[in-house]
Amino acid sequence: MKLLYRRCAGLDVHKKSVSVCVRIRVRGQKEAEIEEAVFGTFTQDLERLRDWLRQHKVKQVAMESTGVYWIPIWNILEPVRWGFQLLLVNPQTVRALRGCKTDRIDARRIAEFLQYGLLRGSFVPPAPIRQLRDLTRMRVHLQGDRNRVINRMGRLLETVNIKLGSVASNIVGKSGRAMLQALAAGENRPQDLADLARGHLRAKKPDLVLALEGRMSEHTRWLLGRLLQELQWLDGRVTELDARLTEQMLPHADLVKRLCTIPGVDRLTAWVLIAELGLDMQQFPTAGQAASWAGLCPGNAESAGKRFSGRTRKGDRYLRRILVQNAWAVAHQKDCFLTALFYRIAYRRGLKKAAMAVAHRILIIAYHVIRDGSEYRESGGDYFDRLHPERTAQRLANRLTRIGFDVVLTPRHTQPPTTALDNPQPVQKRRGRPCQCAARGIPCQHGIPPKSRETQTRSEAEQPPQTQCRNCAKWGIACIHARPRKRHGHLPATGPQSTA
Repeated sequence: MKLLYRRCAGLDVHKKSVSVCVRIRVRGQKEAEIEEAVFGTFTQDLERLRDWLRQHKVKQVAMESTGVYWIPIWNILEPVRWGFQLLLVNPQTVRALRGCKTDRIDARRIAEFLQYGLLRGSFVPPAPIRQLRDLTRMRVHLQGDRNRVINRMGRLLETVNIKLGSVASNIVGKSGRAMLQALAAGENRPQDLADLARGHLRAKKPDLVLALEGRMSEHTRWLLGRLLQELQWLDGRVTELDARLTEQMLPHADLVKRLCTIPGVDRLTAWVLIAELGLDMQQFPTAGQAASWAGLCPGNAESAGKRFSGRTRKGDRYLRRILVQNAWAVAHQKDCFLTALFYRIAYRRGLKKAAMAVAHRILIIAYHVIRDGSEYRESGGDYFDRLHPERTAQRLANRLTRIGFDVVLTPRHTQPPTTALDNPQPVQKRRGRPCQCAARGIPCQHGIPPKSRETQTRSEAEQPPQTQCRNCAKWGIACIHARPRKRHGHLPATGPQSTA
């Protein structure tokens, strides 16, 4: 096995201690020299660990990703002035065999794997991106706490026979919160409570009167008041965090704007994409690898020619969560390529797989927007219909046939065909789809070469007019390619003519 590093270190990280093993391979020796030590996890202990590694002239350091306990060590060894090249490893890749596992053995194994280049590092973004990541993830947890408070509030109302959630879709909206505050203040007349409704909810006042008639007690009002106070505090925390994120994202305002051109992606999603993926896409050589890291691609489990479960792997749950939410939001848009993709996959595989596929596509698009500095260009909701129009027509015709209709497909022409006599420039292809060379701004390579009037007339006289082509005859439709041509001074032919 090829030796990659002559000096390297492996760290087995725990909450209170760090086991370190340094492997040194001297030229001319078959066995590597091993130096081992154990350090604490206080800041002074970690600084002694750093100095000990520098004394042994170690540059390559690998450690396990153990909870959050690796972060203090990373912070001490990360500065560029120390010259360490750090590698964070998934513990699953260096898992020891049963019955042969100690801290010292784990550190030795990590160092040996690193020395021979058998370890693959995890993605650790730079410090500024990690700070943005802390803010976006804190917002996720605050929003989760807010949702739990709202759910507790709904369950409390149900226990006292108040069915506000059966009439209002959002019990903590502007109208719902006014009603809840009135209930907590002691108001118990359903008619007065229903008068607090605003907007479209006023049309449901008769139902609100019935839903707000309950059995509120002093104990229930006290609990409801505490929940409202907690909800108000959490709303203030989320607002404060949004202001902090807005300030921190000002240097990336242009990227946020370009990411928001993707259907379903709003400002919050753009923030999460930047915080989780970073700004430098060199850590992900391809968009597929970025999707695999996020856990948005099928699993790969195959043995003996048989493919087993294709469940998605574990990835970045914060990025995956918000992209799947955006995929469900895209399903409600109109005239959108991603919406067409969603329902195209949902027809064959189901809604959940369609949501995962659209989330995968959104991440692929975002990867190219970040890497190339481009914007999203909408292809339209009829992209797949325009891609293969004959397949779409045949599928729709078969569907009408199954429900009892006779279908005759007759193509409609929007403009007459262009001939070489009408336009001396070669702009018409001999067969197939229309030429796109003019739209691309390049000389046409598909057109019919220009001919003189005498040559064109002579070729028309020598060839009999065609009335049906092979492709249209196979589909059983009127021919859209071959048609009788006009002669100068004569009416168009109405049927087969003799050329004798």
